[in-house]
Amino acid sequence: MREEVCEEAGRALLRWYDGQARVMPWRVGPQDRQRGVLPDPYHVWLSEVMLQQTTVAAVREYFRRFVALWPTVADLAAAEDAAVMGEWAGLGYYARARNLLACARAVVRDHGGRFPDTAEGLRSLPGVGPYTAAAVAAIAFDRPAVVVDGNVERVCARLFAVETPMPAAKPELVRLAGLLTPMARPGDHAQAMMDLGATVCTPRKPACEICPVMAYCQARRAGLAADLPRKLPKPAKPVRQGVVWVAMRPDGAVLLEDRPPRGLLGGMPGFPGDGWDGAGGAAPMQADWREVGGLRHTFTHFHLDLTVRAAIVEANPMRGAFVPRSAFQPANLPTLMRKVWDTATVRAVEWGATWP
Repeated sequence: MREEVCEEAGRALLRWYDGQARVMPWRVGPQDRQRGVLPDPYHVWLSEVMLQQTTVAAVREYFRRFVALWPTVADLAAAEDAAVMGEWAGLGYYARARNLLACARAVVRDHGGRFPDTAEGLRSLPGVGPYTAAAVAAIAFDRPAVVVDGNVERVCARLFAVETPMPAAKPELVRLAGLLTPMARPGDHAQAMMDLGATVCTPRKPACEICPVMAYCQARRAGLAADLPRKLPKPAKPVRQGVVWVAMRPDGAVLLEDRPPRGLLGGMPGFPGDGWDGAGGAAPMQADWREVGGLRHTFTHFHLDLTVRAAIVEANPMRGAFVPRSAFQPANLPTLMRKVWDTATVRAVEWGATWP
């Protein structure tokens, strides 16, 4: 595609975005942007971190809750780790929450509470990789950074008819996305590409007939749009087995332990488990443990089949600590541990436990 054609496609895309931009709580829409309203870099950064490996629909309420609790990056930097991890529960990929705090504190400590305004400067912050740095630079500061997420990869693969399978095609798709990135309105362009991929150039059954750049799409002309981007078959995920123990005292206190800061569910509270995740081996105490069920939970790289054992106990544990029932909030647990709790509470009644 010639340079002038890329420019024409970019203008068509921006015209479409001006009328069809999605409304999001962290976004400054194109009309407000043209009136001089500037995005809050804190909001842009926070939303981009939350959106990694997560859908827009899932993130909306988390974002609103975070900015209500911590309206500025300085507020977030001053927050207690446990409070932030608790609010993050359910979003998954918990290393992001740890990096979120580390980044906020670096912005306050090293940059006076102001985010760097270039992709290079943003890359110096903890937990900020190439994609996030480019997205914040473009959207928050209107820098002509090349922003490439899964939606943009799909749009570029179809627009330029790239038939190389993923992930080998990634470098070429980044190069092609760079050809489309304009010097004027690069932030709106980045969001337009994301919106196009999310709403029109979708993974299945792309709506080519209403696409604003269909006249420039090489895959559409070749009848390949629905087949791109090509992907190699995914290998089957391995399966791990493990045991998790749910202990409760007669007064209703629940045994929890904080996970190691790094690794699976790092830094999150949870029920003691065995070596399925490197957290430890034996049961947390001697007790009349009874098997109350099992569950499967899928992580990015493997399936986990867990056996859940539960007991009413009075002894002190060898690890972890009892949390009073009044302070125990299942909603603050990661999704896997909420599944464990639901299994224990539902199934324990079958063997007559007094389970508050």
